[in-house]
Amino acid sequence: MPIVIDLDVQLARKKMSVQEFADAIGITPANVAVLKNGRAKAVRFTTLEAICRVLECQPGDILRWTADDAAATAAADADTEGAA
Repeated sequence: MPIVIDLDVQLARKKMSVQEFADAIGITPANVAVLKNGRAKAVRFTTLEAICRVLECQPGDILRWTADDAAATAAADADTEGAA
């Protein structure tokens, strides 16, 4: 998935356990694991706001875009075709 949620660094910076973090933002530790492991398909803005409030960070500190393998391959193919 091209959007990555980087919680580990922020949790380490705040010296928070997953349980403490889950309690502070109001979700289950299992759902924190889903976020950390990249299996989340969506994040509510209210959850994102709670994450940023508790970790004292901005959304850009925890959200990162990476090129999807299929999208990167298609873009590279398009560049190659355009150069020919």
